[in-house]
Amino acid sequence: MLLFVFVIGGFTGCHSCPRFTPTEAGGVGATGAFLIGVLTGRLDKEKLLASLLQATRTAAAVFTVLIGALIFGYFLTVTQTPQKVTEFLTGLGLGSYASRPHHADVPVLGCLMDAMAMIILTVPIIFPVITHLGFDPIWFGVIIVMTVELGLIHPPVGMNVFVIKSVVKDVSFATIFRGVIPFVATDLVRLVILIAFPVLATWLPQHMLR
Repeated sequence: MLLFVFVIGGFTGCHSCPRFTPTEAGGVGATGAFLIGVLTGRLDKEKLLASLLQATRTAAAVFTVLIGALIFGYFLTVTQTPQKVTEFLTGLGLGSYASRPHHADVPVLGCLMDAMAMIILTVPIIFPVITHLGFDPIWFGVIIVMTVELGLIHPPVGMNVFVIKSVVKDVSFATIFRGVIPFVATDLVRLVILIAFPVLATWLPQHMLR
């Protein structure tokens, strides 16, 4: 509870907690968890080495994806794929609203790919099309975030489902996936509404600034 209050307080500007960014919060949370584990005696040498090994594996996987992203970005630059895709879609003469179903492929990819891989593969190609057709980049960012979150609970990837299964081993995958169906359904409905009415993504922030 102390760690939770300290980290969340840093976001909200609690008087007893220093302010820090989300990136800094990751370091604060990791350091706080380490200190609490050591002081309470729950983090011995074996568990510390296991956590460091797992962190190294995770970092290696992330850096591998980032290296692939750099190579992929260089490929897109050399081949001018985003420009060609934008010219192709706008050259169809269908207009921005008729081209909008093209953006619906993002939720499908979110159900089949890892979040970072989906963002790396789709954003460099789709974003120029979005801006050229006159859609708000903030709306597109909201769609991407919602899709990533949907992919975390949607089969066959469902990373959060696998996390739940690792914690509650006596519950089957079928039971867990049945439990997340209502959340998947509501997320899909929200995505359809935002795709049909993009102004909803920016309406509330615009009124809050007034």
